[in-house]
Amino acid sequence: MPDSATRLPETEALRARADACLRRCGAAPGPDAGDLVVRTPITGGVLRRLASSTPEQVSEAVTAARRVFETWRTTPAPVRGALVKRLGELLAEHREDVAELITLEAGKIRTEARGEVQEMIDVCEFAVGLSRQLYGRTMPSERPGHRLSESWHPLGVVGVISAFNFPAAVWSWNTALALVCGDAVVWKPSELTPLTAIGCAALLSRAAVDVGAPTDLHRLVLGRRAVGEVLVDDPRVALVSATGSVRMGRELGPRVAARFGRCLLELGGNNAAIVAPSADLDLAVRGIVFAAAGTAGQRCTTLRRVIAHEDVVEPLVTRLARTYADLRIGDPLAETTLVGPLIGAAAGTAMDAALERARADGGEVVIGGEHLRRPEAPDAVYVRPAIVRMPGQTDIVREETFAPILYVLTYRTFDQAIDLNNQVPQGLSSSVFTRDQREAERFLAADGSDCGIANVNIGTSGAEIGGAFGGEKETGGGRESGSDAWRAYMRRATNTVNHSDELPLAQGVDFG
Repeated sequence: MPDSATRLPETEALRARADACLRRCGAAPGPDAGDLVVRTPITGGVLRRLASSTPEQVSEAVTAARRVFETWRTTPAPVRGALVKRLGELLAEHREDVAELITLEAGKIRTEARGEVQEMIDVCEFAVGLSRQLYGRTMPSERPGHRLSESWHPLGVVGVISAFNFPAAVWSWNTALALVCGDAVVWKPSELTPLTAIGCAALLSRAAVDVGAPTDLHRLVLGRRAVGEVLVDDPRVALVSATGSVRMGRELGPRVAARFGRCLLELGGNNAAIVAPSADLDLAVRGIVFAAAGTAGQRCTTLRRVIAHEDVVEPLVTRLARTYADLRIGDPLAETTLVGPLIGAAAGTAMDAALERARADGGEVVIGGEHLRRPEAPDAVYVRPAIVRMPGQTDIVREETFAPILYVLTYRTFDQAIDLNNQVPQGLSSSVFTRDQREAERFLAADGSDCGIANVNIGTSGAEIGGAFGGEKETGGGRESGSDAWRAYMRRATNTVNHSDELPLAQGVDFG
């Protein structure tokens, strides 16, 4: 049967596994008391209770980070890279521990959790190489005997606010780059996944001790929105890198801008895949199913819309429905499971409400949408991913529902398909399945997809760390991870050196 027939583990056993992972990472679990209740989506039970950081503790963390930044910024970048290299080595040694914490707290299946840790290792390797490549430019000066160039310098304290769905990887994207760029970091993880953060922070502290770097380069603060607000409003935090909802970004952005700080925002996505008449449908089905059902639809890059040509929509939907019917849903700790739980009850409610609105708009649920009740875990939320045929791109289709709902739309001309792809407020990821080179090139052109990520013959999720990750419009415009994303963590200085005996002014100005 497609759903896991095995009984879910007891919460007590999951709690013991989390504690063991933390100890192996070098983090003492600490007292099981506090206002922050950490639940596992596997059973809905409580893993641990933690104390939220007070405003004073957040301020002290920023103070400590700012103090150590004063010396870290003059440390040679290749020496800074040694810290990140050691972090990558420790992550490789504790791959299974960090992956298990991710599964226990976020509900990711085993292979996806391990993939997230591998992504962290990869970005550490990227950052180590980057530590010898923080290049500036030399430009020709219009004045004789002058040299014009630019240099890049460490920015300061970077505040990282991360979301539950990638409880470790997004932190590593920011932290690995920030550290080699000469910055210090204060991290406020999602209140839903603090144990993963505690394990990762412990590994970074161990790396700092191993290479002789200051441990205050990275500080961890825990809690809900109020804790993040203290970080956002602190003028000593030069850059706030925040991953979350569009609503969060709308509130956070103006607050940071009001104090002339910098923002790096990774917000909502409403990603589409165009399936052209020439598409390899076997390839398309494989790409669509992982992108739409992976992580139980709880990725910012999750595929939420299929825009299929009217000539292929019927066979495509038939194949998708057949594959969805065979998805193994259940305990994410089981190696054969493909779809784990939603993060909590609110996510299940949002999915139900979205499906109801889709039906009211004339949508037809082809498969899925039902809750899979587990008597031994009544507080856990397991759902069957849904496919919904829609008559058009209605309001609910234009919204991002953080759950495994795949809306299917049709098109007649490629221009119509691109318009449907672009006519949503979000602009993160997109893809096209086609064997027509003209369609592929058009999709990637200036008048094609308006998203920060545009793929051909692969799905919308599963980005590699070598490319800059981020999107446009309501996605926030930020770029993290690869390419030249490092520049967000540094400040630029333009330098003019006069090595002549004269003092000509630019633009030929005569001030004689």
